Amino acid sequence: MGSSSEERTEIAFFDLETTIPSRAGQGYAILEFGAILVCPRNLVELSSYSTLIKPAERYAVTVASVRCNGITRDAVSIAPTFLEVADKIFDLLHGRIWAGHNIVKFDCVRIREAFAEISRPAPEPKGTIDTLTLLTQTFGRRAGNMKMASLATYFGLGQQSHRSLDDVRMNLEVLKDCAAVLFLESSLPDIFTNSSWLSPNGTARNRSNGKASLEETNQNNRQVDVNMQERPMAESSGMFSIPIASEGSSGHAGFLAPDEVSIPYLRASYVPFYRSQRIQLFHRDVPLQLYSSGLKVRYGVNSKFLDQAGRPRLSIVVDMPPILCHVLDASDLVSQKLIMDSGSSSDWRPLVNRRNGSNSPTVRLNIPLLANGDIDIYETEIYQKEASGNAQRLVFTRFDLGELDSLFLPGTLVEAYFSLDVYDYQQYAGVRLVAKKLIINSR
Repeated sequence: MGSSSEERTEIAFFDLETTIPSRAGQGYAILEFGAILVCPRNLVELSSYSTLIKPAERYAVTVASVRCNGITRDAVSIAPTFLEVADKIFDLLHGRIWAGHNIVKFDCVRIREAFAEISRPAPEPKGTIDTLTLLTQTFGRRAGNMKMASLATYFGLGQQSHRSLDDVRMNLEVLKDCAAVLFLESSLPDIFTNSSWLSPNGTARNRSNGKASLEETNQNNRQVDVNMQERPMAESSGMFSIPIASEGSSGHAGFLAPDEVSIPYLRASYVPFYRSQRIQLFHRDVPLQLYSSGLKVRYGVNSKFLDQAGRPRLSIVVDMPPILCHVLDASDLVSQKLIMDSGSSSDWRPLVNRRNGSNSPTVRLNIPLLANGDIDIYETEIYQKEASGNAQRLVFTRFDLGELDSLFLPGTLVEAYFSLDVYDYQQYAGVRLVAKKLIINSR
């Protein structure tokens, strides 16, 4: 491992486990570093290294942090400090190709921060392979989201342990499996593409108006259905396994209308999430997702807030019918109870906004952006329904605030399919509605 950077042809797959900030302004502290050196010619593991790391502040290891990766204060109390292992980490990484899942926005940043804290120059990569970006662009959304746990479940590799060396090896196996599938598909594209979901943006586009036809949209949906029948997602054997969502009587697969929800069967539970755990809302042991029609836009697209990647946090505000308010209030209550029982001191932000009067409650629907290479696109599917009742999916080549704002004018009626995402971040907690699909009714 001590060869010069010119000779360093190995790929350094690495991963960090860190604390979870519990207050505003608090940074991440590295608790574990793990890396394997891989031969780029045959992807054979040549050597490995992992170590726990003692943080500068012992109390940075919180309950939430332990719940995420299982690394306790006692475990790191006798571990070396980052300063004591900095030379080893520098030698492993410097001048090599770096690889890992979401390393550009997380692991690489934490490494540079850690070296800056000890006033040492950080290692520099010869090149970087972020498998999150790579697989998003090439493998698409056929395995659901692109988190490592979801990909590992899709390929039957077991449950993600959230320990550095295990996660690094899992990352490499996922990469091999994705490459094998893509290689096979490329050999017989006319056959495989009829039963594979190849891309999150695979809908054909009419060049004259930028919209996909309803026939094309239905064809895409049929391809998704075929793929799910041929290869159902494997369930992990751990205590956090999630059942496959069922179809409500309303006919919207995986999404329940408010009148289909029985409040006593609502519950909240911690489930594994990339680099941490999160709270998931369930209805009759199935992840809760809702559908509602006739929602009137109160305020158009808001873009004044930014996410951690510097992208706008897009959202619209809609009026809430009473039956949907009832379900959202109950979801709010069970989520808040679990977070408070876990010892969180975060301020709870109610989901339904009643500041404009109890007779006109509103809620915010978030429209997330997804990085597709250097271009940001909408993760939410957006459709437009004509007066005839026919709907067409709108396909956008990139994020355009003005274009989006013109679609969601105040007073516009929309049908919304959305998930309920519970968050506890930087001393604020609550439930966020994330739009999966929006259907705009023409006025």
